Amino acid sequence: MNIVLGVIVGFLILMALVVAHEFGHFIAARRNGVTVEEFGIGFPPRAIAWIKKDGKWQKLPKSEWGKKQKTLIFSINWLPIGGFCAMKGESDSDTTPHSFGAASLWAKTKILFAGVTMNWLVAFLILTVLAWTGMPTFMDNQFVVASDTTKTSTTISVKEVIEDSPAKQAGLEKDDILISAYPKDDSENITIFETASDIIDFNNNHPAETVVYHFSRNSEDKEATISLNSKDADYLLGITMNQEGQSLHRATWSAPIVAAVNTVQLTGETYRGLGSMVGSLFSGIAKQFSGDENTRNEGQQEIKAAGDSVSGPVGIIGVLFPNSVESGPTTLAFLAAIISISLACMNVLPIPALDGGRFFLIMLYRLRGKKLTKETEEKIVSRAFIFLLVLIVLVTVLDITRFF
Repeated sequence: MNIVLGVIVGFLILMALVVAHEFGHFIAARRNGVTVEEFGIGFPPRAIAWIKKDGKWQKLPKSEWGKKQKTLIFSINWLPIGGFCAMKGESDSDTTPHSFGAASLWAKTKILFAGVTMNWLVAFLILTVLAWTGMPTFMDNQFVVASDTTKTSTTISVKEVIEDSPAKQAGLEKDDILISAYPKDDSENITIFETASDIIDFNNNHPAETVVYHFSRNSEDKEATISLNSKDADYLLGITMNQEGQSLHRATWSAPIVAAVNTVQLTGETYRGLGSMVGSLFSGIAKQFSGDENTRNEGQQEIKAAGDSVSGPVGIIGVLFPNSVESGPTTLAFLAAIISISLACMNVLPIPALDGGRFFLIMLYRLRGKKLTKETEEKIVSRAFIFLLVLIVLVTVLDITRFF
């Protein structure tokens, strides 16, 4: 049931984010004198449509769907995979009055980048609400205004202790609440446990070392000196854990400031992740031509890591959203903000089928002093679009294999 609900919620959120993107184009086009012929939610085939006549919205009869209309059409379509904003004369070379092609370069720039601006704005608004209600911790140097920040605590307890493990030998028991730890020879280097991942990271940073764990048992504070296993062992500490609650930051007056900076931080992390993925992919491919078997194996691992870091529609809708729905509205809203930022970051890239690519193409021909004809633009954009479709299919196949 969670999967079904997650898929439905995922489709709705993804469609809303794409519609917001297209609405950005819509507003910018109208404000710059470009005629919008149709604004659609979802993709054809068309389900229902309205047209504005004499200042009033009227249902457009099916018999009129195939005819060109003189005013804006608003439509709802059957395929719930986004939306579109169809402008008059979308080719750069079009000279028809009130067309995209006839607009000034500055107007075209505003129209093309209005979609990504809208996605960043949506992310900012979501993160502002989360800053008020509770922002998840997503990176070590995450920005907060210390004087206006309160932090919710989490409870991490021992679920099970493995027999003959370092934890068992040190006396840890089921339901002990883990609070902090430090290396025995460095009592000032204390790690406070906010999430279960903090415990895992602490152990990974101190393999085969003697550490001191601070924990609570029946509301009584206790300490245990533990000799962790080495890295090549099956486990370092030897426990499984339960985590109750979520580590969240809450702000009041500084919420918009926190949201703005967090949006910038997430944008930076998105581009760093993208750069790392592309670097690993090309490095892995290059290493496949090496005569050394170890180098080829390293390359295969890099290619695998690049593939694992990418998620397409099946992974996002079939895995991420169901998990987020189960985790609660805070996680779901945060995921929506991340995807909105990702849409903005991707559309800025100079790939001709995307907004940034179309701007790049227009500027390239202007700098070369050549005219970008409709035929040339359509050929370049269509080929880039086919490349993106092939890429989406490949990522979807990877998602399906991971899903099953």
